[in-house]
Amino acid sequence: MTVTLRILHWLSRCVLAGVFIYSGYVKTQATLQFAVAITGYKLVPQGLILPVATYFPWIEIALGLVLVSGWKLRYFSLGAAGLLAFFMILLASTLVRGIETDCGCFGFGERISLKTIARDSLFLIPALYLVVETRLRRRPSGGAAHLADSMPAS
Repeated sequence: MTVTLRILHWLSRCVLAGVFIYSGYVKTQATLQFAVAITGYKLVPQGLILPVATYFPWIEIALGLVLVSGWKLRYFSLGAAGLLAFFMILLASTLVRGIETDCGCFGFGERISLKTIARDSLFLIPALYLVVETRLRRRPSGGAAHLADSMPAS
């Protein structure tokens, strides 16, 4: 792996882990505000709002820590990409339904808008890169690259 790809790999891991750890931490510090944000989406049954607000941030933090560790990176980066895609769908559906509510992504007081959706969508890039990159690294080198190495120089 070239130096540039190693830097991209580590940058992707650190950015993605930082996003999940920070967003989870902010929510653990204001569980009731996060519960209000969840209520605003009008999708979670009333009886599940407080449990989701209490435990979900810890899942985000754990996901961030696993991404930093690199353990089962392909699977956890795929999980992170899926979770981020779910968030984008959730934000977009709330916006399309005309519900004006707090995003609750990285704190409180920020309304859902195209700007918040675009910003949060950018986090899919490092997640998808890690999914693809770890898979490509596992492939045995062969094919055209192997043939080019074995050809005599002219």
